[in-house]
Amino acid sequence: MKFKLNLITLALLANTGFAVAADGYGLANANTEKVKLSAWSCKGCVVETGTSGTVGVGVGFNSEDDIRSANAFGTSNEVAGKFDADLRFKGEKGYRANVEAYQLGMDGGRLDVNAGKQGQYNVNVNYRQIATYDSNSALSPYAGMGGNNLTLPDNWITAGSSSQMPLLMDSLNALELSLKRERTGLGFEYQGQSLWSTYVNYLREEKTGLKQASGSFFNQSMMLAEPVDYTTDTIEAGVKLKGDRWFTALSYNGSIFKNEYNQLDFENAFNPTFGAQTQGTMALDPDNQAHTVSLMGQYNDGSNALSGRILTGQMSQDQALVTDNYRYANQLNTDAVDAKVDLLGMNLKVVSKVSKDLRLTGSYDYYDRDNNTQVEEWTQISINNVNGKVAYNTPYDNRTQRFKVAADYRITRDIKLDGGYDFKRDQRDYQDRETTDENTVWARLRVNSFDTWDMWVKGSYGNRDGSQYQASEWTSSETNSLLRKYNLADRDRIQVEARITHSPLESLTIDVGARYALDDYTDTVIGLTESKDTSYDANISYMITADLLATAFYNYQTIESEQAGSSNYSTPTWTGFIEDQVDVVGAGISYNNLLENKLRLGLDYTYSNSDSNTQVRQGITGDYGDYFAKVHNINLYAQYQATEKLALRFDYKIENYKDNDAANDIAVDGIWNVVGFGTNSHDYTAQMLMLSMSYKL
Repeated sequence: MKFKLNLITLALLANTGFAVAADGYGLANANTEKVKLSAWSCKGCVVETGTSGTVGVGVGFNSEDDIRSANAFGTSNEVAGKFDADLRFKGEKGYRANVEAYQLGMDGGRLDVNAGKQGQYNVNVNYRQIATYDSNSALSPYAGMGGNNLTLPDNWITAGSSSQMPLLMDSLNALELSLKRERTGLGFEYQGQSLWSTYVNYLREEKTGLKQASGSFFNQSMMLAEPVDYTTDTIEAGVKLKGDRWFTALSYNGSIFKNEYNQLDFENAFNPTFGAQTQGTMALDPDNQAHTVSLMGQYNDGSNALSGRILTGQMSQDQALVTDNYRYANQLNTDAVDAKVDLLGMNLKVVSKVSKDLRLTGSYDYYDRDNNTQVEEWTQISINNVNGKVAYNTPYDNRTQRFKVAADYRITRDIKLDGGYDFKRDQRDYQDRETTDENTVWARLRVNSFDTWDMWVKGSYGNRDGSQYQASEWTSSETNSLLRKYNLADRDRIQVEARITHSPLESLTIDVGARYALDDYTDTVIGLTESKDTSYDANISYMITADLLATAFYNYQTIESEQAGSSNYSTPTWTGFIEDQVDVVGAGISYNNLLENKLRLGLDYTYSNSDSNTQVRQGITGDYGDYFAKVHNINLYAQYQATEKLALRFDYKIENYKDNDAANDIAVDGIWNVVGFGTNSHDYTAQMLMLSMSYKL
């Protein structure tokens, strides 16, 4: 018997064995003369090669008076360009390449390039720029900003107070307080045989700019612009081994930090008093490095999973001590501290699926920071109001242990209950309290019995206590034995959280949540005695039509704190009340497929208001005044699909910002023994236009 052979026939024969081959039904009897083998290829299995994706360019026009607006617009330049890309290349034999670029040329720009052969190796090149702007209206009489030697005018006349300096106002120069970071990275990953792989990543970050600092002589102080010129080199390397049910990795992480400037010299603007000098020097961030090695592993047999990690490392710093301009320099007993801190950490976690409805988890974490820096005697320099006693550098050590157990149980298909117990122990050397223990129990109930509802509520109770509290001569000069530091004091904490997500319509989703936490410092007489944290949020997304989408959200948080103090180092004589409140609201709407499906219009709006108020009661109530920061952001955009591949976009952005911070609202000579930076509060409306185009390859 003869029959035609096709692809389906071959598939059937390949799984039938000798039974079908009997009695003349074997492959040797098949008629294959008219079979077109070239038509058997799997069209769905064809790998397309070549380049695809989009590229784009844009130019922005910025009406900026206050440089702080650059934090929102991504550039401090009046005219700025950007480049965007999302490109993918697929070659034959598994070669791949991806290029992702976002706003290159602007402050938040980033680039990520990957190239290699799928399943064998990959090379990565990445770049990112980050900038933060504080003020461009700070005022100072000093020259040499951006360097490490700040000088006053040659004809400067000192005085006993800032308001009496005859040349102060005429010598003021504006300066910009901002920081810029550039990160450049290179990485390589190689996949060996199915068992192992290795990788190495290198990253260099360069950080430059000016930040606020102050130099002092006894009780006289000058605001200074500290130069920032940091370089941090980071390298990561490791080897990974992988089996069917297990995984392990050995890795190394090292970082080396270098500061171009190790000290800042500055001249005294005041009349020298109490033996103070006319020239001062302050140490800047020292060069340092850190190295760690870690080993981790994981095993999973389907019902149980065990994972763990052990880490060891060291941090070191051997920068030469700054001794310029101080008359005690020749009495130092060492040229450098030669600081060393050893690190040791480990964690272990177990997850066990007892049944289809019950799962148990447990974990243990240990971290030890051992400061092995040599303790030296130091003579206190009379730059501050000190008593001349010998001081010591304190070798702070700390050890942290955490233990957690939890269980989650599915009561029914739609109801789940989980809960657990957490324990944390902190041990600190040379602290007012050497040991603190925290115990926390929590439980959560989740219900998603309906397709349109998802609800959960969680509650927890925690308690912190520990060893005897006593002041330490190593750490403080407080003489009031009733004072308690809030991070060491006994505390009871109650916390409740809840969230509900509801979709009454397929096109409508409503999500609301709330949180309340109460911290009660039960045994504190002087210090923080109570703190309440309340927050809630709501989010709505509504697809009004197939082309019209509207969204809105609102977040609210308030923190109320109470503290007690004493003006005579005895029982409380005053009480302080602090209320911090944050409101954030936003909305957006977008309309697609206008003008024959070529035009998209959108509008996004956000408003945030943070407010802080402090009141002190000592017989009468005194109001310190509000601190607030309010900001409105609007982005109106339109995107037009000019051709099948070319799209044009227009963005119009507005930011209206205003704050009131007493610390930034002081005249240069507003405090008699301070030369300040002047008023640096913000009140502006900034606008930006962005024109961009993208092309689809």
